[in-house]
Amino acid sequence: MLALQRRLHARVAAGIERDTWIVVEHDPVVTLGRTAKRANLLLAPERLNALGIDVVEVERGGDVTYHGPGQLVVYPIVKLPQFREVAPLVSALERSVTRALDQFGVCAGTRSEHRGVYVGTNAICAIGLSVKGMTSMHGLALNVSTPLDYDRWITPCGTPEFGITSLSHELDRNVPLEESKAVLLTALAQTFELAWEAQCDQVAS
Repeated sequence: MLALQRRLHARVAAGIERDTWIVVEHDPVVTLGRTAKRANLLLAPERLNALGIDVVEVERGGDVTYHGPGQLVVYPIVKLPQFREVAPLVSALERSVTRALDQFGVCAGTRSEHRGVYVGTNAICAIGLSVKGMTSMHGLALNVSTPLDYDRWITPCGTPEFGITSLSHELDRNVPLEESKAVLLTALAQTFELAWEAQCDQVAS
Protein backbone atom coordinates (compact mmCIF):
# COMPACT_ATOMS: atom_id res chain seq x y z
CA MET A 1 0.00 0.00 0.00
CA LEU A 2 2.89 2.36 0.72
CA ALA A 3 4.36 1.62 -2.71
CA LEU A 4 0.96 2.27 -4.30
CA GLN A 5 0.67 5.58 -2.47
CA ARG A 6 4.09 6.64 -3.68
CA ARG A 7 3.33 5.70 -7.30
CA LEU A 8 0.03 7.55 -7.27
CA HIS A 9 1.56 10.53 -5.48
CA ALA A 10 4.19 10.89 -8.20
CA ARG A 11 1.51 10.74 -10.91
CA VAL A 12 -0.85 13.20 -9.19
CA ALA A 13 2.02 15.61 -8.45
CA ALA A 14 3.05 15.45 -12.11
CA GLY A 15 -0.50 16.11 -13.30
CA ILE A 16 -0.80 12.67 -14.93
CA GLU A 17 -3.55 11.47 -12.56
CA ARG A 18 -6.43 13.29 -10.94
CA ASP A 19 -6.68 13.55 -7.14
CA THR A 20 -7.01 10.02 -5.80
CA TRP A 21 -8.30 8.79 -2.44
CA ILE A 22 -7.35 5.35 -1.15
CA VAL A 23 -9.67 3.62 1.33
CA VAL A 24 -8.20 0.55 3.01
CA GLU A 25 -8.25 -1.75 6.03
CA HIS A 26 -4.69 -2.75 6.88
CA ASP A 27 -3.21 -5.92 8.26
CA PRO A 28 -1.53 -5.16 11.61
CA VAL A 29 1.25 -2.62 11.16
CA VAL A 30 2.97 0.03 13.25
CA THR A 31 4.13 3.10 11.33
CA LEU A 32 6.79 5.53 12.48
CA GLY A 33 6.36 9.13 11.32
CA ARG A 34 9.16 11.61 10.71
CA THR A 35 9.27 12.75 14.36
CA ALA A 36 8.68 9.33 15.93
CA LYS A 37 10.52 8.56 19.15
CA ARG A 38 11.71 4.98 19.52
CA ALA A 39 10.72 5.16 23.20
CA ASN A 40 7.09 5.12 22.04
CA LEU A 41 7.60 1.59 20.74
CA LEU A 42 6.88 -0.36 23.90
CA LEU A 43 8.08 -3.58 22.26
CA ALA A 44 11.14 -3.97 20.07
CA PRO A 45 10.45 -4.24 16.32
CA GLU A 46 11.65 -7.85 16.39
CA ARG A 47 9.10 -8.69 19.09
CA LEU A 48 6.33 -6.92 17.15
CA ASN A 49 7.32 -8.85 14.03
CA ALA A 50 7.07 -12.09 15.99
CA LEU A 51 3.49 -11.10 16.89
CA GLY A 52 2.68 -10.62 13.22
CA ILE A 53 2.91 -6.81 13.30
CA ASP A 54 5.05 -5.06 10.71
CA VAL A 55 7.01 -1.93 11.65
CA VAL A 56 7.43 0.60 8.82
CA GLU A 57 9.04 4.04 8.69
CA VAL A 58 6.98 6.50 6.60
CA GLU A 59 7.12 10.11 5.39
CA ARG A 60 4.13 11.47 7.28
CA GLY A 61 4.32 13.83 10.20
CA GLY A 62 3.66 12.65 13.71
CA ASP A 63 4.86 9.86 15.93
CA VAL A 64 3.94 6.18 16.24
CA THR A 65 0.61 4.89 14.95
CA TYR A 66 -1.03 1.48 14.73
CA HIS A 67 -3.17 0.30 11.81
CA GLY A 68 -5.06 -2.96 11.76
CA PRO A 69 -8.34 -4.83 11.28
CA GLY A 70 -11.44 -2.87 12.20
CA GLN A 71 -9.81 0.46 11.39
CA LEU A 72 -10.91 2.57 8.42
CA VAL A 73 -7.92 4.25 6.78
CA VAL A 74 -8.24 6.97 4.14
CA TYR A 75 -5.30 8.35 2.19
CA PRO A 76 -6.03 11.56 0.21
CA ILE A 77 -3.52 11.99 -2.58
CA VAL A 78 -4.52 15.48 -3.63
CA LYS A 79 -2.98 18.61 -5.10
CA LEU A 80 -2.98 21.50 -2.63
CA PRO A 81 -4.46 24.77 -3.92
CA GLN A 82 -1.55 26.78 -2.53
CA PHE A 83 1.99 26.08 -1.42
CA ARG A 84 2.19 24.51 2.05
CA GLU A 85 -1.59 24.69 2.58
CA VAL A 86 -1.54 21.48 4.61
CA ALA A 87 -3.21 22.82 7.80
CA PRO A 88 -6.53 23.53 6.02
CA LEU A 89 -6.47 19.99 4.60
CA VAL A 90 -5.96 18.50 8.07
CA SER A 91 -8.80 20.65 9.45
CA ALA A 92 -11.10 19.56 6.63
CA LEU A 93 -10.33 15.90 7.34
CA GLU A 94 -11.08 16.47 11.02
CA ARG A 95 -14.40 18.13 10.15
CA SER A 96 -15.32 15.22 7.92
CA VAL A 97 -14.66 12.69 10.67
CA THR A 98 -16.59 14.66 13.31
CA ARG A 99 -19.46 15.04 10.83
CA ALA A 100 -19.50 11.29 10.22
CA LEU A 101 -19.37 10.51 13.94
CA ASP A 102 -22.23 12.92 14.52
CA GLN A 103 -24.33 10.77 12.18
CA PHE A 104 -23.81 7.92 14.64
CA GLY A 105 -24.70 10.14 17.61
CA VAL A 106 -21.10 10.31 18.84
CA CYS A 107 -20.00 13.76 19.98
CA ALA A 108 -16.36 14.28 19.03
CA GLY A 109 -13.99 17.22 18.78
CA THR A 110 -10.46 18.28 17.97
CA ARG A 111 -7.43 19.59 19.84
CA SER A 112 -5.16 22.31 18.54
CA GLU A 113 -2.09 20.86 20.27
CA HIS A 114 -2.56 17.33 18.88
CA ARG A 115 -4.30 16.95 15.55
CA GLY A 116 -6.89 14.23 15.16
CA VAL A 117 -10.39 13.59 16.49
CA TYR A 118 -11.22 12.83 20.12
CA VAL A 119 -14.15 11.66 22.19
CA GLY A 120 -13.43 13.36 25.49
CA THR A 121 -9.79 12.57 26.21
CA ASN A 122 -9.73 9.46 24.03
CA ALA A 123 -8.43 9.51 20.46
CA ILE A 124 -10.79 7.90 17.95
CA CYS A 125 -9.09 9.08 14.76
CA ALA A 126 -5.41 9.79 14.07
CA ILE A 127 -4.37 12.10 11.25
CA GLY A 128 -0.90 12.41 9.77
CA LEU A 129 0.10 13.74 6.36
CA SER A 130 3.10 14.21 4.14
CA VAL A 131 3.25 16.90 1.44
CA LYS A 132 5.73 16.97 -1.42
CA GLY A 133 5.37 18.71 -4.75
CA MET A 134 2.26 20.43 -3.34
CA THR A 135 0.60 17.00 -3.19
CA SER A 136 -0.46 15.12 -0.05
CA MET A 137 -0.19 11.49 0.93
CA HIS A 138 -0.92 9.43 4.04
CA GLY A 139 -4.06 10.57 5.89
CA LEU A 140 -6.53 9.47 8.58
CA ALA A 141 -7.19 6.29 10.56
CA LEU A 142 -10.60 5.95 12.21
CA ASN A 143 -11.04 3.28 14.88
CA VAL A 144 -14.32 1.57 14.00
CA SER A 145 -14.16 -1.87 15.61
CA THR A 146 -10.43 -1.89 16.29
CA PRO A 147 -9.43 -3.96 19.34
CA LEU A 148 -8.34 -1.34 21.86
CA ASP A 149 -5.34 -3.16 23.24
CA TYR A 150 -2.70 -1.88 20.84
CA ASP A 151 -1.52 0.56 23.50
CA ARG A 152 0.31 -2.47 24.94
CA TRP A 153 2.69 -2.26 21.98
CA ILE A 154 3.02 1.48 21.38
CA THR A 155 2.25 4.85 22.91
CA PRO A 156 -0.31 5.91 20.29
CA CYS A 157 0.79 9.13 18.54
CA GLY A 158 3.32 9.62 21.32
CA THR A 159 0.65 11.07 23.62
CA PRO A 160 0.35 9.01 26.82
CA GLU A 161 -1.99 11.66 28.26
CA PHE A 162 -4.76 10.54 25.88
CA GLY A 163 -6.53 7.21 25.76
CA ILE A 164 -7.96 5.44 22.71
CA THR A 165 -11.49 4.52 21.77
CA SER A 166 -13.49 3.25 18.81
CA LEU A 167 -16.87 3.83 17.25
CA SER A 168 -18.00 0.36 18.33
CA HIS A 169 -16.88 1.02 21.89
CA GLU A 170 -18.71 4.34 22.04
CA LEU A 171 -21.94 2.83 20.67
CA ASP A 172 -21.62 -0.43 22.65
CA ARG A 173 -22.25 -2.46 19.50
CA ASN A 174 -20.16 -3.87 16.69
CA VAL A 175 -20.17 -1.37 13.82
CA PRO A 176 -19.34 -3.05 10.47
CA LEU A 177 -16.56 -1.35 8.56
CA GLU A 178 -18.76 -1.01 5.47
CA GLU A 179 -21.38 0.88 7.50
CA SER A 180 -18.84 3.40 8.76
CA LYS A 181 -17.19 3.61 5.34
CA ALA A 182 -20.44 4.69 3.67
CA VAL A 183 -21.01 7.41 6.27
CA LEU A 184 -17.41 8.69 6.24
CA LEU A 185 -17.20 8.81 2.44
CA THR A 186 -20.44 10.78 2.36
CA ALA A 187 -19.01 13.24 4.89
CA LEU A 188 -15.76 13.57 2.93
CA ALA A 189 -17.71 14.15 -0.29
CA GLN A 190 -19.68 16.94 1.39
CA THR A 191 -16.63 18.60 2.93
CA PHE A 192 -14.42 18.40 -0.16
CA GLU A 193 -17.22 18.66 -2.76
CA LEU A 194 -16.28 15.30 -4.26
CA ALA A 195 -18.02 12.85 -6.54
CA TRP A 196 -16.58 9.39 -5.95
CA GLU A 197 -15.52 7.18 -8.86
CA ALA A 198 -14.38 3.72 -7.78
CA GLN A 199 -11.04 2.57 -9.19
CA CYS A 200 -10.66 -0.81 -7.47
CA ASP A 201 -8.16 -2.03 -10.04
CA GLN A 202 -5.61 0.47 -8.70
CA VAL A 203 -4.83 -1.81 -5.75
CA ALA A 204 -3.66 -4.58 -8.05
CA SER A 205 -1.63 -2.30 -10.33
